[in-house]
Amino acid sequence: MPSLEDFKPFIFTGLALGGVYSLSGVGMVVLYRATGVLNLAFGAIGAMGAFIAWSLINDHGWPQGIAYVVCVLFGGVVTLAYGMVFGPPLASREPLVKAVATLGLALILLGAMSWIWSDKARSMVLPSTLHGFSISNVLVNYTQIIGLGLGIIVTIGVAVFLRFTKLGTAMRALADDREITATLGVPVRRVEAAAWFGTGLLSGAAGLLFSNLVGLDSATLTFLVISSVAAALIARLNSLPGTLAAGLFIGLVSALATPILSISQYRDMAPFVIATIALLYLSRSGNLATAKGAR
Repeated sequence: MPSLEDFKPFIFTGLALGGVYSLSGVGMVVLYRATGVLNLAFGAIGAMGAFIAWSLINDHGWPQGIAYVVCVLFGGVVTLAYGMVFGPPLASREPLVKAVATLGLALILLGAMSWIWSDKARSMVLPSTLHGFSISNVLVNYTQIIGLGLGIIVTIGVAVFLRFTKLGTAMRALADDREITATLGVPVRRVEAAAWFGTGLLSGAAGLLFSNLVGLDSATLTFLVISSVAAALIARLNSLPGTLAAGLFIGLVSALATPILSISQYRDMAPFVIATIALLYLSRSGNLATAKGAR
């Protein structure tokens, strides 16, 4: 059994990953509440943006800062384009159909990345990774701090935006009733476009951070969306603070399982297990509350 000292580095790694899971999960929750679409292409869009940034830096000599901006903007533009083309015909379809449609986009992007960049191992080293400080004899780099901090800041910022801005209020109204919101004169298409574009920017940022924290691999980055989906589902696709807490918890559990050899090979199952347990518990609690209220 590893000692406490062996777990220390993985605590910081888990918090950093959890922060980016939360960042992604918040983006998915906002888009779902505004459009009813659970975007399963979130990870693939971010992954392709990271590959483009890597190519601009290493193959074309672009400045790193500009390449990173291109990565984030790529996420916003591709997500917006998908939403504007496929959003209207999917608006009246069932949630499962909407999710499967985005899964199709994820598979197309995954195939494109494999074709363009092959499966050759690559690495994306952000400048922030080269600097850090020591906490309890563990070296923590600034990319890890950014991953955790950005997850927290985005969660708070989005919550404030939805509550206190006119556009945020319109997004919340769409989540409650799309048809009534439209009859009140709210420009539904514009509000949805803002949701698609904003969450796309978050996918680009998440892809950039994941490419450094996990590695620049198309399949790995594409399917990291599973952990973000799990965080969003635990929060019932509704609570932003719940999504943040769930993302951090999933990141920690997955990372802390790494040094335990007997279960490390199963750590990728952590999001499924945690989400299943949480949803069963929440469902049971809801049923108990309903039963008590009926008495």
